[in-house]
Formats: sequence, C-alpha cells, structure tokens
Amino acid sequence: MKTIAVIPARLHSTRFPKKILYPIDNKPMIAHVFDQAKKAKSLDDVIVAIDADDTADALKKLKIKYVMTSKDHISGTDRIAEVIADQDVEVIINIQADEPQVDPNLIDLLVSQFEDETIEMATVAGMNMDAKKLTDSNTVKVLLDRERFAVNFRRDPIESEAGGYYHHMGIYAYRKSVLDKFTSLEPSKNEIKFQLEQYRALDNGIRIKVVLTEKVNKGIDTMDDLKKNLGN
Repeated sequence: MKTIAVIPARLHSTRFPKKILYPIDNKPMIAHVFDQAKKAKSLDDVIVAIDADDTADALKKLKIKYVMTSKDHISGTDRIAEVIADQDVEVIINIQADEPQVDPNLIDLLVSQFEDETIEMATVAGMNMDAKKLTDSNTVKVLLDRERFAVNFRRDPIESEAGGYYHHMGIYAYRKSVLDKFTSLEPSKNEIKFQLEQYRALDNGIRIKVVLTEKVNKGIDTMDDLKKNLGN
C-alpha cells in the first residue's frame, strides 16, 4: 500500500505572516514538520506543496523535497490534489504545515486504518475535551458514532451534545480515488454554513473514520501560540 504525505505550505497567512518560514532552533517551521513526518515508518515519501519562491529557496538549502503548485488554490486539499494527480499512490496523508511537533506515531496509526479496505477517509481527534474547548470557536469538535465515524463537526456545539464531542485535529488521510472525488465536488451546503471543509465529504456520503489519541498536535496560528506551545 504505497502511502505518501503531502504538506500543503501556503506562504502567506494573516495572523502570523510567513509563519511556515519562521525559524525554530535555526530551522524554518516547515522543516520541523517535514522532519517529523519523515520519522513515520508507514510513509513511502514526504512532499511539501508550496506556492512561493521564498519557500522554495528555504527548502532547497535543506534539501527538502517540494513541488511548486498554483497560487490560486482555495484550500490545502486542492494543493495536495495537484501534487498527487499523476502519482501512483493509494493513500495520501495531509499534514498541516504549522504543526512542528506532529507525532510520527500518530501518522502511522492513521495509515494503519487503511488496512481495512472499506475505509475511504480518516482523521484524528484528541480525548482532551474540556468546558473551555467546548466554547472556544477556534477549537473544532467532532461527534462520533459507535464505530468511531464522524457524525458532524462543530465550532460551538450545543450543550446537550457536549459529552460526545472530541477535539478534532487537522490531519487527514484519503484513498487517492476519494481525494480525486472530493476535490471534484462543489462546496456543500453544510461546508458553506459551518466553514468546515470536511462537511463536503459527509454531505456526499464519504464516511470519515476517526482515530482517538491522548496526545494532541499543537498547531501554530499566532506568535502567542509559538511562545506557549514551544517555549520560544
């Protein structure tokens, strides 16, 4: 089962400009994400999908594999689809470019779900939900059924459902055929309503298996996140 990870790395970000190139221990943030992904035993390759010459220059110096993609992509998923369009691969892992501490063991666990041939798409959720996260609009929550497939995703779940939600993490895995289908579909009604891309899968009958973990990857959205999560 050939499996590759693609790290969509758009350079420009609003809250933390050019954050993927911000130096952490003398290496850009994106290099730490790449290095962590390379530690996963289940991956045949890791590719960074970029959109800017500045990123290319930084990655060349570190001999990190990358593909230059269109600046016009709306989402990281579309950027990944461009990279893997002509690749002979079965499973693709989508790793966020702002998670320098992504756990390689979690990547392996996610990939292992596809040993079940019925699994089309998978993601990860943390079991660390608390009252603060439930009301935090920056924390995406996922509600699971008994078989640990996603029922819905919310930023602000209603109180009666709160006990069944987990902390959704932005790492995904897809079979190539499913990713091709996903990116060919128009944004769905719930995707637009909730501003959550994963609803495009649910609204079109693509089930999302959810792997639960006690360890939550910490994304870096702001400079405050960097200081808090990495101690810089």
